[in-house]
Amino acid sequence: MSDGPDLSALRIDERARRDSKRPGWRALAAGLGALGLVSAGLVFLLREKAPEVQVTTVRADRGGRPALLNASGYVTPRQRATIAAKITARVNEIFVDEGMQVEPGQVLARLDDSDARARLASASAEREATAAALGELRVNLENAERELRRVDALWDQRLVAEQARDQARMAVDGLRARLGLAREQVTAADARVKVAQQDLDNCTVRAPFGGIVVSKDAQRGEMVSPVSAGGGFTRTGIATIVDMGSLEIEVDVNESYIARVKAGQPVTAVLDAYPDWQVPAKVRTVIPTADRQKATVKVRATFDRLDPRILPDMGVKVTFLGDEPSAPAAAGRVLVPRTALQEKDGAAAVFVHREGRVERRAVRLGQARGHEHEVIAGLADGDAVVTTGVNELRDGQPVRVKR
Repeated sequence: MSDGPDLSALRIDERARRDSKRPGWRALAAGLGALGLVSAGLVFLLREKAPEVQVTTVRADRGGRPALLNASGYVTPRQRATIAAKITARVNEIFVDEGMQVEPGQVLARLDDSDARARLASASAEREATAAALGELRVNLENAERELRRVDALWDQRLVAEQARDQARMAVDGLRARLGLAREQVTAADARVKVAQQDLDNCTVRAPFGGIVVSKDAQRGEMVSPVSAGGGFTRTGIATIVDMGSLEIEVDVNESYIARVKAGQPVTAVLDAYPDWQVPAKVRTVIPTADRQKATVKVRATFDRLDPRILPDMGVKVTFLGDEPSAPAAAGRVLVPRTALQEKDGAAAVFVHREGRVERRAVRLGQARGHEHEVIAGLADGDAVVTTGVNELRDGQPVRVKR
């Protein structure tokens, strides 16, 4: 008989054998829960991946004047001035700030006038002293003339020598000469008083015309001067005023196309700040000179009606229009924003939004009109096109519309 271990006692219970053949309910529940979490996570990720876009409804081209030329420029005022002082002095008070409306002659600032007042007082005192001397000379002249009359009477009676008569006459002539000199000195003193008064008036800076203050260039306590001096410690201006009623458009037109532009020609202006707002205007003048470096000619246009939204130095795109209205556009022609176009290899397309997805649609382009472009095939009036991020979209991609 072998001395090895007895393996007959090693048996598997029949109940344990049956339980091991079917899965546990706890494991099954855990698996289903994990599957639900994964599905929810996938839905969440797919929703997060859907980009947010802006959508606009395209409109049909109803016709109008034909566009002859497009150009870009800026809003500029005809009347704009940086107000400076006529003297070098320290700013004692300043009464304006950016955005303030000022009237012609309104006080903008007061400069230190202590020196000017002292000069005015000195000139006035000198004038008074000269005037006092003038009075004394008048009295002396009247006395000398009476003495001359007495001497003449005695001379007629041959009671005085001729020398006494000549001396009396010479005294009168001398006093008359001194009186004339004194009068001229008083006139000169009056002129010096006026100069001193003008220096004092120059310490008060006034607005030469009405408008809006767009820049406050000096502060209380700073030195101002009509010329640049003292490095960065002396200001050359106090405030910049713009006459908002003189705003107009200034654009550079390529000299090759300047023959299409003439005074009085209607134009449509679109401000970069308000791309959906078309402002009617007309050409005021074509500046009769060209820029040889840029090969352009400067053109100025005036707005038909000014608006508070129009501000100096705003960027603007101008479309020069023809004289004769064109016929209404044919069916299928619509206008879309330039930002909605996706152009690759000379072909253009747009993305049309439908039921939460975008559809890429090839289009055929017509004329450019400011911030918009004419589409002559591929779209219909009322289609909703995407205007943002078109270069990152793909056909059929789900998107979220920005509200």
